[in-house]
Amino acid sequence: MLVTAKQVLVPARQKHYAVPAFNVNDLEFLRAVMDAAVRMKSPVIVQTSEGAIAYAGMDYLVAMVRVAAQAKIPVVMHLDHGKDLKVIRQAIQSGYTSVMIDGSALPYAKNVAATKKVVAWARAKRVSIEAEIGALAGIEDFVSVADADAHLTNPQEAARFARETHCDSLAVAIGTSHGAFKFKGNAELRIDILKKTNELVKIPLTLHGASGVPEFIVKQAEKYGAKLDGVKGVPDSHIKLAIKNGITKINTDTDIRIAFDAAVRKFLADNPKDIDPRHILKPARELIAQVAMERIKLFGSANKG
Repeated sequence: MLVTAKQVLVPARQKHYAVPAFNVNDLEFLRAVMDAAVRMKSPVIVQTSEGAIAYAGMDYLVAMVRVAAQAKIPVVMHLDHGKDLKVIRQAIQSGYTSVMIDGSALPYAKNVAATKKVVAWARAKRVSIEAEIGALAGIEDFVSVADADAHLTNPQEAARFARETHCDSLAVAIGTSHGAFKFKGNAELRIDILKKTNELVKIPLTLHGASGVPEFIVKQAEKYGAKLDGVKGVPDSHIKLAIKNGITKINTDTDIRIAFDAAVRKFLADNPKDIDPRHILKPARELIAQVAMERIKLFGSANKG
């Protein structure tokens, strides 16, 4: 059943687990994450980026998710990292039950103004709103620790932002980054910043750029030709700490992309004469579902649907 993000994140905050948010681009990814969520009896956030919308078309994505949401678990359809206000408004009008306005690259006042505008649109349609404070980027992208810290979420500013915008959830920057190459050294999340933010902010907190990059799928992809030297994800121990200290939604994209790549590469290498896309894509869907189920176990959302 289709629900808003607020409906699944508030209970997650109260009971200290996180709801999985998986990025999808097409039918195979959607089927895979839904299979995983249904098997694990977990609420699930199915999210599409602006890039996915440009690739697949908003109407197609909405139609597919509406069919998927006939499952007997809570399903959120979420716009991930919305930066184009036209796309955000279209998503709200087209049937998304949750949208993110990402104004994190803007000056504080402009981020507040953009977020308040989206909140007004979304409230009229009973749609949840996620916003972001702090710049999501890998520590390796900055030249010094001082510069890196300047891009992380400021707990006091986050509390002020939540009060001024009335958003339903807030993405925080504590040292994660998008993509497979997250860290040059060891992963170090600023749990101290998260803990203080959770004390001051009374709405659910969300974590982006937090894929784990499991070693077994990386090895399979590399075995069949992928070049993934240096890929690193966020360790499970850090994810557990983040959930313990207030994170209620965790995005996963890189992990399921690598799973797709690894399975397709293996099938094509093992079956060079098979050109049936149904045969090629089935192992990919199965491996994505396997990875998604492991994430659900880690987040503690199994049997919460």
